[in-house]
Amino acid sequence: MTTKPKSFTAEKLHTEQVVERHIVDQLVATQGYDERPSDAFDKTLGLDREVVVAFIKGTQPEVWRTLEGQYPGAAEGEFFRNLEVALKGRGTLEVLREGFKIVPNMHFRLMFPRPASSLNPDLVRAWQGNRLTVMTQVVYSKRHGNAIDIVLFLNGIPVATLEVKNTLTGQTFRHAETQYRKDRSPAGEPLLTFKRGALVHFALDQEHVSMTTRLMNGKTRFLPFNRGRDGGAGNPDIEGDFAIGYLYADQPEGKAIFGREVWIDLMSKFIHLDKSDGKQKMLFPRFQQLDCVRKTLAHARTNGPGHNYLEQHSAGSGKSNTIAWLAHQAINLHDDQDKPIFDTAIIITDRLVLDRQLQATVASFEKTPGLVKKIGGTSRDLKAAIEAGARIIITTIQKFGTEHLAKLSGVNTRRFAIIIDEAHSSQSGKANADMVRSLTRSSEDVEDVILEYQRARGPQPNISFFAFTATPRPVTLERFGRIGPDGTPQAFHLYSMRQAVEEGFILDVLQNYTTYQAYFQLEKTIEDDPALRTRDGQRRVARFARLHPTNIAQKVEVIVEHFRRHVMHELGGEAKAMVVTESREHALRYWQGLKGYIEKQGYTDMRALVAFSGDLEVDGQTWTEEAANGFSEGELPKRFNGIKPDGTPYDVQYQVLVVAEKYQTGFDQPKLCAMYVDKKLDGLQAVQTLARLNRTHPGKERTFILDFRNSVEDIRTAFAPFYEATLLEERTNLSQIYTLEAQLHASPAIDMTEIGEFAQGFFVGRDLTSAERTRLEAIVRRARDRFLLADDEAATEEFRQLAKSYMRFYAFVSQVIPLEDSSLEGLYVYLDWLVRLLPSRAVPAQIEITDDMLRLEAYRIEKTDEGSASLSAGEGTRMQPIVEFGASPYTEEEERSLSQIVSAFNDRHGTTFSREDFLRLEQVNREILEDEDLREMILNNPEDVVRPEFANLFMGAMIRMFQRDTEMKSAVMTDNEAREMAIRHFFRTARRQVFEEAQDRS
Repeated sequence: MTTKPKSFTAEKLHTEQVVERHIVDQLVATQGYDERPSDAFDKTLGLDREVVVAFIKGTQPEVWRTLEGQYPGAAEGEFFRNLEVALKGRGTLEVLREGFKIVPNMHFRLMFPRPASSLNPDLVRAWQGNRLTVMTQVVYSKRHGNAIDIVLFLNGIPVATLEVKNTLTGQTFRHAETQYRKDRSPAGEPLLTFKRGALVHFALDQEHVSMTTRLMNGKTRFLPFNRGRDGGAGNPDIEGDFAIGYLYADQPEGKAIFGREVWIDLMSKFIHLDKSDGKQKMLFPRFQQLDCVRKTLAHARTNGPGHNYLEQHSAGSGKSNTIAWLAHQAINLHDDQDKPIFDTAIIITDRLVLDRQLQATVASFEKTPGLVKKIGGTSRDLKAAIEAGARIIITTIQKFGTEHLAKLSGVNTRRFAIIIDEAHSSQSGKANADMVRSLTRSSEDVEDVILEYQRARGPQPNISFFAFTATPRPVTLERFGRIGPDGTPQAFHLYSMRQAVEEGFILDVLQNYTTYQAYFQLEKTIEDDPALRTRDGQRRVARFARLHPTNIAQKVEVIVEHFRRHVMHELGGEAKAMVVTESREHALRYWQGLKGYIEKQGYTDMRALVAFSGDLEVDGQTWTEEAANGFSEGELPKRFNGIKPDGTPYDVQYQVLVVAEKYQTGFDQPKLCAMYVDKKLDGLQAVQTLARLNRTHPGKERTFILDFRNSVEDIRTAFAPFYEATLLEERTNLSQIYTLEAQLHASPAIDMTEIGEFAQGFFVGRDLTSAERTRLEAIVRRARDRFLLADDEAATEEFRQLAKSYMRFYAFVSQVIPLEDSSLEGLYVYLDWLVRLLPSRAVPAQIEITDDMLRLEAYRIEKTDEGSASLSAGEGTRMQPIVEFGASPYTEEEERSLSQIVSAFNDRHGTTFSREDFLRLEQVNREILEDEDLREMILNNPEDVVRPEFANLFMGAMIRMFQRDTEMKSAVMTDNEAREMAIRHFFRTARRQVFEEAQDRS
């Protein structure tokens, strides 16, 4: 039954009925809904009996006739008796998707999903047979007269309720939310009962929409369901309609949410009953999740595989669920000829240990047992899964660079959707090239091997990449972005940091930002010392001041008193804070200072923890994190949280955690309310570090940052590129690769004939024997020997940096565009061998600042800025294109560590090793860091996960070096403790270099 649009008298034009009526009229006029009278609603069953029967008879007449034959005169009663049992026991969602049965073997369908294509007319007719109906002012209870403004039905089953407000009356969607909480108790009401009743409940006015899937009286939580407006929260204006018109009317950007196509897709493909954590939750996609999946797959369906999609989704976007929806729907995506677009979806993470939340989420969406393969084991398992044609695979990118995957063949006719969790510069390195080569290899015999290697790095017709990140770097934009109207690469889909903040999914960590400046006067007791006037000397003088007990003591007092005054009582006394320091020694001394000040003041309700890796010698005493805290490293996150695995609190509660690198990224503690920063933060590092505070938690409404090292402007500058859409000033000039090539060719060390000779042996051989590798190394050594003869250390270092720049830039360029230039690939693999053989770079002589050289004469810290550092709409800035890929020298912390290692070895073994002897181990570091897999492991995993793998590689390379040095081999191989000191030292330098080079590329 369809009604005509109603008109309103002048005095009723500003009532909520006007908005209500407009929605219903649009659904009837444009989306094929029938309006039903509210008295057709059966309060006992919580559905529209007449429409349910009409749907079954219209789409499944034979089954209904069988029912009537089995239950003459009682067919309808038997049908609804069994339907009610199914709804109560299994819930609305499962009954809609799976239907229910009545003996003898009568299967009734309650919904028909949209077919993959229009080639099967029977499936199309079944889908078109779904009946969309709407009622207004539905009195849903037998106990009172409360009425829901609008109820939407699918085949007579209620699937959504809407409470509507008109802002012209002074009421908004917030009042509708309050109405649900106070006046819509679900107890005993079939329409409102979780799982049993409507799947989603909307609160709305003309401009905003929010929704919930579970009514819990005053505890009901609503989430925004808005499209976003100009990069922030809200909805854009729609000409001639309300801003919420996307719900009920098709728009240029997409079809109506309540329309047949989207609405039935939501019921059949998106809404999900999550039982993964032991508690049942109904997941209804937020608008950006639904929009991202639908738009991305629509483009893939139209254009086929071979395209890239960059999804810039902020923290708080629900990325794991979006990835799960995308993966499950990608493998069921078909073109107009009903042929699948993708055979397999591979979800890639850079973490060595698969992200447990991600794999649990994807697996929980699984409807067919065995559909999802989680490759947490070896690369052999990954190879087997690909060869077996697994539909959804979750794995780490590192597994593609192994020997097993190198032997994978015959998959170039298969089509892959590669979904990348946390895309960044790793997708421009060797690991990504190995992955692509594995999934495009046609056979073991290839005519043009060099060009095959090169082509494997670039775009592939059988692979589409779907890359998710909150903070795309220039490399990520160039690699996965799409060229926008201004000619620069942009994200395919955007859910910005600004929108996430404005919608309340993350907190604005810059809302309360206070900066301090330290002022000190040092008296130099050794006059005219030239070492103190060098750049390194100046850095060490500054470090001397920052580590001075007076400096730390004054800052500790500020931190403790600020925490107690402003933070401690947040979250009912459960608030936590993090102190970010610049080195392990700073972290330990801060922790000692906090511990001492807290004890001195008698603050028995406050305790601090410290986090750092490895052994640390300070003031003649060796410290470890475990020794300082009194429990193992693995226990720290749980102890800091304060809750045991069984849900009970620990006897001792800790409020403050002091860190140095460790836990600055990837640490998720929603109770963090404050951060105290005594470290210089730049660019993306600043965003990632301060983002530890942005997690939401019940009762958490504000955060605090006290910063002793950075200005407000520094931090705003760091956040600006990622606040809204991340964009580049201009595209990177990819032809820079030829400039680098020309500079390398001009080097006296490079002989083009040798490069050709090397390439012939390397590429034609493919699986190189030991003898072949020796012959190739002999070719490369000729260039190394020319460097040694020249005896020009500066020229050697300059060449090394130029070679590394070429290698990194080439790895990037070759993935962005098909190059079809074998000379570039040949030069790349030649340099890959050559840089390993070049002599170690010289490290500046160590400068040690002591109290005999400097004395702190005066010191004070002063508050310099206080207030909000938050960004506003339109304050985002563009990033610069890629111009170079650099490397870094030793840091002063590493110099200090190296000195300690040299002394330890000499003391233990009576040897006279010098720091230069140990610097030869830098050759070991360089050798293993040329493995891009290891670099990405270091970038994307906690230290304790990566260090065992690093230690294995370091030991192997070190043993090879020791074949030429029996004395050092004897000392290192017989002294486990000293050996561990060396490995820890070189791991820290490797990790620091990897992170700094990644920062340079950003």
